Amino acid sequence: MSLAGEERKRKILEELEISGKVKVSNLAEKLNVSTETIRKYLDELAQEEKLKKVYGGAINLSFFQEEPSTSEREVINSEAKKRIGELAAGLIHDNDVIAIDDGSTPLQLAKSLQKKRNLTIFTPSITALSVLIDLLQKNIFTGRIIILGGEINTTHHRVTGGFTLQMLDNLFVDKYFISADGLTLGEGVTSYDSSKGIVTKKLIEHSDKSILLVDQSKIGKRTHYKIADFKDINMVISNGDYPKDWENLLIENDVEWLVANEELE
Repeated sequence: MSLAGEERKRKILEELEISGKVKVSNLAEKLNVSTETIRKYLDELAQEEKLKKVYGGAINLSFFQEEPSTSEREVINSEAKKRIGELAAGLIHDNDVIAIDDGSTPLQLAKSLQKKRNLTIFTPSITALSVLIDLLQKNIFTGRIIILGGEINTTHHRVTGGFTLQMLDNLFVDKYFISADGLTLGEGVTSYDSSKGIVTKKLIEHSDKSILLVDQSKIGKRTHYKIADFKDINMVISNGDYPKDWENLLIENDVEWLVANEELE
């Protein structure tokens, strides 16, 4: 294929990255070629497994990714998540009112609440609830645990839906520890599941400080549903530093980035 052809294919992939889907007619107009030529490019890119053809155009392969189950998430990057959870737990003080998101990284935070006193903890996570009950019974921390009401997602062990949102209308917390499936410079914080994302959005609005817990596998990855922009987040805790080209955006939005390194183990 000519250099011009390769350049057009690159532009098609760039458009897919931005919008998630492309139409043959729009691409033909933008690239000033025939619709037959665009279809040929899409055929070649599909054969290279860089996109998925659909009627009238193509969509990004990321739309076919599925959120790992709770058990799968717990074993992925487990050591990094443990370090992130331990560092996040250090930000919690006696008498704090906090919310702990569902997800394997916030779960590590829940496991690290040693010697905290008089906490009030809200969570939509059935898995975190079980851990917190065990720790409270053993007097490893003291306080109250409040499970957010709603419809139970049995695959991911969390509650979501209209009842959850109603409960959040009158709920405000000091710190909210958030999980996410992706974090990118352009799209911000994203999730696979819109129902989970809606609950997260609401809790961000009702928290004094929003703290995002993400391991490095989520950095530069965009999933299906936007949760928040960088301006909505106060802090990110990860097991590695941010990409260099993110620095200005982090400074502009006053986002602090903490690195949970191996020295915490």
